Amino acid sequence: MSVPLPNPPISMSMNPSVVELRAGDLRLALRADLGGSIAGLWRGDLPVLRSTEPADLEGARLSGCYPLVPYSNRLGYRRFRWLGREHTTEANFDGNPHSVHGVAWQRPWQVVEAAEAGARLRCRHDGDAHWPFAFEVEQQFVLEPGALEVRMHFTNLAPQAQPVGLGWHPYFPKRPRSRLHIELAERWDNDATGLPVRRVAQPGIDA
Repeated sequence: MSVPLPNPPISMSMNPSVVELRAGDLRLALRADLGGSIAGLWRGDLPVLRSTEPADLEGARLSGCYPLVPYSNRLGYRRFRWLGREHTTEANFDGNPHSVHGVAWQRPWQVVEAAEAGARLRCRHDGDAHWPFAFEVEQQFVLEPGALEVRMHFTNLAPQAQPVGLGWHPYFPKRPRSRLHIELAERWDNDATGLPVRRVAQPGIDA
């Protein structure tokens, strides 16, 4: 369920798939046609995410953030078993032997609603060789002077249940004073193809 967007509707750029939102010092740029991705998020002139002016963005993988739907990470060797039936998917990531990050990041999205500080994008998938089940997914963006809120809503359009995982793939610029702090006790080591194969102890990271 979506919530009302703040502020009145605004006109978009010459490219109807480009939406720019503003609130205080924050500016958010979206590219609906490039996987419903965030081209950039800036606070003044400082990029909060890896940021590219929307007209210059060439693909979702170069964006500041893109959606992972209906799964993230990898489907090993492009196959999975669901409700007793075997399914396969297609290659979608360079020469990778696995299918990666779902299908929505490689599909055009529709701009459903756009306002000065809020927008909704929608993607409908009818089921194909890349993912056998039909679905519809929406992203909702609300920009405030000190924060960005992003929500995702998934609707199963297939006649049966389907496995679903949702998420985003953000990229943050590394600065001279950047700090990474992670509290954890274990990690998974990958094999040469990128699949997790072994769980090992891992102290926290503070770098």
